[in-house]
Amino acid sequence: MALNSKRAKKIIEVFEFTDPVCTWCWGSEPILRKLEIRYYDQLKVKFVMGGLVRDIREFYDSFNDIGGDPERSNKQIVKHWLEASKIHSMPVRSEGYNLFSNDYPSSYPQNIAYKAAQMESEEKANRFLRRMREATASEAKQTNRKEVLIGLASEVGLDIPKFIERLSNGSAEAAFEEDLKTTQRYGVKGFPTFLVRYIEKEVLLKGYQSFDAFRSVIKTIAGDTIKEVIPDKSEENVLEFVRKHGRVAPVEIQVSFDYSNKEVQAVIENLNGRKLIEVVPAGNGSLIRLSNNPLSCDSNFGVCSI
Repeated sequence: MALNSKRAKKIIEVFEFTDPVCTWCWGSEPILRKLEIRYYDQLKVKFVMGGLVRDIREFYDSFNDIGGDPERSNKQIVKHWLEASKIHSMPVRSEGYNLFSNDYPSSYPQNIAYKAAQMESEEKANRFLRRMREATASEAKQTNRKEVLIGLASEVGLDIPKFIERLSNGSAEAAFEEDLKTTQRYGVKGFPTFLVRYIEKEVLLKGYQSFDAFRSVIKTIAGDTIKEVIPDKSEENVLEFVRKHGRVAPVEIQVSFDYSNKEVQAVIENLNGRKLIEVVPAGNGSLIRLSNNPLSCDSNFGVCSI
C-alpha cells in the first residue's frame, strides 16, 4: 500500500501499522478514539496491515515466550493479553481462547480479510477491523477461520458475495502483499507502529503511545495550524460517541472525555439506569452499546433491532 494522500488538504494523517490480533493495537483503540474526537476533521486515521503471525509454528516472541506449538502458544498469548489488559484496560476473554492451531496457524487471514473489505469501503473496512479486534480479544473467537470472518463481515454490512470473491480470487491477498511491502519499506518490525504525517513531514512512533505523545508530535510538525478541540463532558456527547462507534469499552469513554474512574462509572451507571445504554459483559471487562429500540432500523448496517 502506497501511503498516498491529498497534499493540498492540510490534515494530520495517522497510519497505524497493525494486525487485527495484536493486543497492543487493541489497547491503542482508546487513544485513536481520542485523537479522532479531539482533532475531528483535521485528522484521519488509516491502517496498514503488517501481518504479525505468518505461521505460529515458525514464530517466536522471546519476551513473552510465544511461538512454536499452537496449543502452548495460545496459553502464553492469553497470559500476555491479560497482563497487557491491566495496563490498557481494554477487555480480554481468556476462557475458550484457541485462536491458533495446526489447521489455522496464521493471522494473515484477518489481514487479507481487511483488505477485501477495504476494496469495498474504507469506512466499512475500519468497522470490520474493529469487529475483528473485538471478536478476537473480548470474545475469544477464531477469527482466522473464513466462516467466522464472513459472519463478522455480515455484521458490519459488507457485500458478502463480493467479499468472498475478493478472498477467493487473490485480489485481497495481492493488496495485503502491497501493505507488507510498505511495512518493510518503513522498517516496521513491531506492532503497533504509527506514522504521523503532515503534508511532507513524517514522524514514526514505535509501540503503544500515549495521547500526549501524539499531541506533541502534531504540535511539532503542524504548529498552530491544527487545533485540538476539547469536548464537553456531557451525557449527550457520550451517547453520540457510543452511537457513532456502535460498541465501546468504558476506558474509551474515559480517555476520550478525560473522565476519572469515578466519573465514567457514574455516567455509565446513570445512562444504564435510564435504559439509554446497555453494558455487555466482555471477557474481563465490558462493552457499552445503545439500548435496542424495537421500532428502529439501522440503515448503515441494514438491520432492524428487536
